[in-house]
Amino acid sequence: QVIQRQVWMRLAEPEIAPFRFGSSLFRPSKGLTMHIAEGVLSPAVLATGYALTAAGTALGLKKLDYDQLMTVAILAAAFFVGSLIHVPIGLTSAHLILNGLLGVLLGWAAFPAILVALALQALLFQFGGLVVLGVNTFTMAFSGVMAGYVYSGLSRVWPSPTGQKVAAFCGGALGVMGAGLLTAVALAFSEEGFATAARLLFLAHLPVMIAEGLITMITVGFIAKVRPEMLRLTAA
Repeated sequence: QVIQRQVWMRLAEPEIAPFRFGSSLFRPSKGLTMHIAEGVLSPAVLATGYALTAAGTALGLKKLDYDQLMTVAILAAAFFVGSLIHVPIGLTSAHLILNGLLGVLLGWAAFPAILVALALQALLFQFGGLVVLGVNTFTMAFSGVMAGYVYSGLSRVWPSPTGQKVAAFCGGALGVMGAGLLTAVALAFSEEGFATAARLLFLAHLPVMIAEGLITMITVGFIAKVRPEMLRLTAA
């Protein structure tokens, strides 16, 4: 209880507590985001995040085809911009992530795409930071890759336009859910008092899961009509 009280004193501001803690723990200051700020995580968690991100990025670059470079660049830009779009949720807000969409369309290539986008956000807008870049990248990219596997599996089990829509929705929603869970785990492993903040972060992104599921479903449906080869590249 003493640790948790100290954490809330560190995170809360009197104006709109407890939601104001987004200004010190997350970026930007208007709400709860998936960007963990510097000075929050333990050294062990930071080192683990960098190691896992390095492995994922290496695998993503190995699997990246030259024909996918333009697609990777465009989706990295979409991910970069998506974090600037905030969805009001009560007294706070949460931003779009689009990691599930990247995982569905890029597979493991989502790792280098998200790494570049997060690095630019840290340098240009101070979202997150370079010290926590490894953890932030892994939480979003790995959950996106897993969402891509879910999409591929459901598409094979239900090979129809309706099945593809359901698979795309699940991929987009599960990408956000996975990122929220991994971010919560990183916070919980760093300090006991962050467990409450981790739960609040996850709950705040439940509406975003639905929004991103719909975005992914619409995007995949459009791509299936105009450039179905993109989906075949991902499945390969």
